Amino acid sequence: MDYRSTQYHIACKMGDVGGYVLLPGDPGRCEAIAAHFDAALKVAQNREFTTYTGTLNGEKVSVVSTGIGGASASIAIEELVALGAHTFIRVGTCGGIDLKVKSGHIVVATGAIRHEGTSREYAPIEYPAVSDFEVLSELVGAARSLGYTCHAGIVHCKDSFYGQHAPKRMPVSADLLYKWEAWKRLGVLASEMESAALFVAAAALRVRCGAVFHTVWNQERRNAGMEEKENHNTESAIRVGVEALKRLIIADKAKEQRSAEQ
Repeated sequence: MDYRSTQYHIACKMGDVGGYVLLPGDPGRCEAIAAHFDAALKVAQNREFTTYTGTLNGEKVSVVSTGIGGASASIAIEELVALGAHTFIRVGTCGGIDLKVKSGHIVVATGAIRHEGTSREYAPIEYPAVSDFEVLSELVGAARSLGYTCHAGIVHCKDSFYGQHAPKRMPVSADLLYKWEAWKRLGVLASEMESAALFVAAAALRVRCGAVFHTVWNQERRNAGMEEKENHNTESAIRVGVEALKRLIIADKAKEQRSAEQ
């Protein structure tokens, strides 16, 4: 692929995107995220990939939707890295697993269970899917500074939404139910569909990636008879992602300044 030309899937070319990128799944969420940028403009839309670019703290930043699942998310990060992007934050939704994770809470992934297929085409299964430490630290700091209830820990990453929500009707139900019980016993916080692929792809591409999630609901709390209402307002996760980008930009500029003075 000629990296100077328009990228095949995201339909962006060099100069269209910033070095710092937020990655929601839903294209419809891009405009709401871009509203937090300065001078944001829609620069491309193709398939599930919608792109807006603006600035934060004087630095060019973008938001690019990835659709559902790790396969399309890995396409986005590959093509964005080809255009010079180096720092990524997945801003998405999740379903709680651990009983302490309630609808509306923020979950920051420290790492992800690789119960999906995309990451296996980047690294052997023994390789861990973990967040970049700098991005992780700023996400947790941002959530706390904004006053949100935040849980940081392992998330479960899958390919099949209905494999989680209707496992008993699947031909491989025994395996799905057995593993789900293991995730519960291991204290896994929540389940989602992109972080493992993004973390492993980012490691292979030598770029930074983290992930923050809005908890829509927790099926385990409901199964336990606890009160649990669905919450689809993702604004808190968006604010955490934007604030973390601002903090990363400031920290990166400070590092550049120190390096220039040495």
